[in-house]
Amino acid sequence: MDAFFASVEQASKPSLRGKAVVVGGLGPRGVVATASYEARIFGVHSAMPMAQARRRAPNAAYLVPRFALYRSVSEQVMGLLRALSPLVEPLSLDEAFVDLEAGGTAWDERSARLAGAKLRADIRAVTGLTGSVGLAASKMLAKIASEQAKPDGLVLIEPGTERALLGPLPVRTLPGVGPATGDHLRRAGIHTVGELAEAGEDELVRLLGKAHGHALFAMALARDERPVVAERETKSVSVEDTYDVDIHDRVRVGTEVRRLADRCVRRLREAGLSGRTIVLKVRRYDFSTLTRSETLRGPTDDPAVVREAAARLLDSVDTTGGVRLLGVGVSGLADYTQEDLFAQAAGVPADDLPREEAEAVPAPEPETPAERRWPAGHDVRHAVYGHGWVQGSGLGRVTARFETPGSEPGRVRTFRVDDPALQPAQPLPLVSRGPGEDEGAETGGGMRTESR
Repeated sequence: MDAFFASVEQASKPSLRGKAVVVGGLGPRGVVATASYEARIFGVHSAMPMAQARRRAPNAAYLVPRFALYRSVSEQVMGLLRALSPLVEPLSLDEAFVDLEAGGTAWDERSARLAGAKLRADIRAVTGLTGSVGLAASKMLAKIASEQAKPDGLVLIEPGTERALLGPLPVRTLPGVGPATGDHLRRAGIHTVGELAEAGEDELVRLLGKAHGHALFAMALARDERPVVAERETKSVSVEDTYDVDIHDRVRVGTEVRRLADRCVRRLREAGLSGRTIVLKVRRYDFSTLTRSETLRGPTDDPAVVREAAARLLDSVDTTGGVRLLGVGVSGLADYTQEDLFAQAAGVPADDLPREEAEAVPAPEPETPAERRWPAGHDVRHAVYGHGWVQGSGLGRVTARFETPGSEPGRVRTFRVDDPALQPAQPLPLVSRGPGEDEGAETGGGMRTESR
């Protein structure tokens, strides 16, 4: 998918279409998650410090991510991919490999190109967004093709042309060549994939070690036998927050851990899962990272159990000096729960309460309007003006623009942060349709595609 998070925001907010949009953490330590192509013109890119992005594109819209909406759109796209083949390997919310041969969807270059074109049309019809498709005989080449296709394009690497295409590309193009390996190869005088192949396998093994040297030499010769692996089973569910200012107050740290535990449980339940092992992650002021875990008697999705386990783990961690990141996760996943685990929480026997009440005790304290957070880009609803989104907040005021995915650009209004008429809201779905009947194309199987 093309600039996925930013594209979803533009589709959701008519006033931002065609404008520079940057999505990520907005605090002093925030980084860019995704930048729209309009923002990239100014040199903004993912993983860039947000402060640097603001200097380069001061007039862009800076928004906090809405992951629930992104996951919803991603599921629509992944559903289209699974219609092509049972072998779909998601790499992230916006990227996946598909083995078209396994689905009988393409058997030669022509049928593969038709399948890719239909996929792009279906993605646009269902989500209103654009995706770029790379088609090739291997995962490595399909990924390279999809990068060349961006934005909103399709590239097919024809069999027999792989070596010629790879030769002039920088070594960083190949999977597994990061900054450190790239610098090591550069010092050895190897800058392109062609020079990597010319260096020979023995030299690469000498420079990089046996496993890495063998693998890179094979890739330099366009050899990649890695299969497309169907969606892997989720190993864990976790959430974490990085704080703009180190937290020194131990009570505040405990409050944040409880809040993260509740968020983690919500994700567990959304996925229909439970887990046995509770994990706490703490990154301290000096960037040292500590991980603590506790394994329960059986799987649970009870917020009280997860909160108390995380609190016990926190007791074993020294937070003197400050904390810059906290995370709570659950692993050892299962699709069932062990009811009597509630007895571990707050000393309440499970048999004393029905399940519905047990899940709600102890409930987190509700926010008062003055405590409510108004993240930029997140959804609101006003009793008079309807649905909108937060443009910004501060000094006791929150500014919102009232518009929906299917409306014209809306009006901007400012309210007190404690105005009872203004409430946080859930994202509205993007305006979408089913794939058009006239967009069908002759399809069949035989190549791999990577859509991202």
